[in-house]
Amino acid sequence: MECISIFDMLKIGVGPSSSHTLGPWRAAERWIKELRDAELFPEVVKVNIYVYGSLSLTGKGHATDYAIMLGLSGANPEFIPIENIHPLVQHIKDSHVLNFGNEVPLRFDPINDIVFERKFLPYHANGMKFEATLRSGIKKSKTYYSIGGGFVVVEERKNAKRNIDTFRSFPFPIEKGTELLAYCKRENKTISEIVLENERSLRSNDEIDKQLLRIWDTMLECMYLGCHTQGSLPGGLNVHRRAYDLNHSLLGDIKNYHNPTEWLTTIRGTEVKFRQILKWVSCFALAVNEVNASLGRVVTAPTNGSAGVIPAVLMYYMVIENHKADFRHIKKFLLIAGEVGSIFKKGATISAAMGGCQAEIGVSSAMAAAALTELLGGTPEQVLMAAEIAMEHHLGLTCDPIGGLVQIPCIERNSMGAIKAINAAELAMGSDPEDAKVPLDKVVQTMWETAKDMSSKYKETSEGGLAIGVNLSDC
Repeated sequence: MECISIFDMLKIGVGPSSSHTLGPWRAAERWIKELRDAELFPEVVKVNIYVYGSLSLTGKGHATDYAIMLGLSGANPEFIPIENIHPLVQHIKDSHVLNFGNEVPLRFDPINDIVFERKFLPYHANGMKFEATLRSGIKKSKTYYSIGGGFVVVEERKNAKRNIDTFRSFPFPIEKGTELLAYCKRENKTISEIVLENERSLRSNDEIDKQLLRIWDTMLECMYLGCHTQGSLPGGLNVHRRAYDLNHSLLGDIKNYHNPTEWLTTIRGTEVKFRQILKWVSCFALAVNEVNASLGRVVTAPTNGSAGVIPAVLMYYMVIENHKADFRHIKKFLLIAGEVGSIFKKGATISAAMGGCQAEIGVSSAMAAAALTELLGGTPEQVLMAAEIAMEHHLGLTCDPIGGLVQIPCIERNSMGAIKAINAAELAMGSDPEDAKVPLDKVVQTMWETAKDMSSKYKETSEGGLAIGVNLSDC
């Protein structure tokens, strides 16, 4: 059974897409490491990259070429200063020199050396091949697949034997919701407590807390930055940033804060009416995804395209539901969200290129709904019921980004997913799970069946839906 840590599901990286940006970036890093391990890195004199399928069709709008160049240059998406991204890429374009692995200058022309192939590889919609020419003239290549959420894999031979010793083992291995509930009942623990025990098998308590706090700090800073940045988003659609206007209209002339933490405290003191709550939740979600669309730093939750839902719902809990909420609540929320996301990844997909936007916004909404429900006092059964309700009402959601950009309709969908998550949690809290007709595992299976039936036009290819229904000239 695949053991997925919550830190696999919640990765810190650069936007705008986990599958089309972070994945190729990590693939480039992985390829360089494998060349080093094989003692071939010093022999490389030329590199060429070929991207296929959805990566090719929407890669330019998702900055796939940027990600590949940055990864080949040895930059780390978790730590590279955001302001350095464009100058570094521009230098490569202007000089036709790439500092391979941040060590070896190689001649490199992005236009000719990154080839966008329209064809799809059979294993996955997001394929890419890295090819190195050695001093001897021999060419060595490796093909990777970006399967969503920043996860990168290679195709395994059907008859390959897995070395079980190389795979992590959890004390509570979980593949389905029924297994998670069984552990909760047997151990008399909440879902967050079961998940924490699994994480403790990999890391110390201190390491877990430090990384969770870093994830939350990244989310909070992302919301703060999005709510305090004016202008239009890059890419050519001229999408106006709305989080700034929403934040300003809700706070009015209140300006007695200077950082994200003080901003959070200030929001807690504002008027709380239904319309204001809707606006704040939308504001938080929009802010994150406007930062994401600008190649900003976000947390995959479970992907970059759906990165705004979980921070928005967690922020809602902290500024609306519980003014005394602190790191203990944040920790529980992220533990549960990560585990629910892993159940969808194991049983279906979190890749829009494989399942449409139901695999991104739908899964993120389910993750947030489940996490919120436990914080509101829900039972483990109600927690999974909330996740099921949220996904049930995202089934069939297509991925059809206009111009191949993670902007329209992607950004607004995060605010809708966050609102649905809150609603799903309230419905679950007011229900008896014994009366539920659709268990979580069934909706996971249904989502995967729906994904397989969905036309490729609606799977992040920009070949159907709004992507062709709205002309760029109309924007």
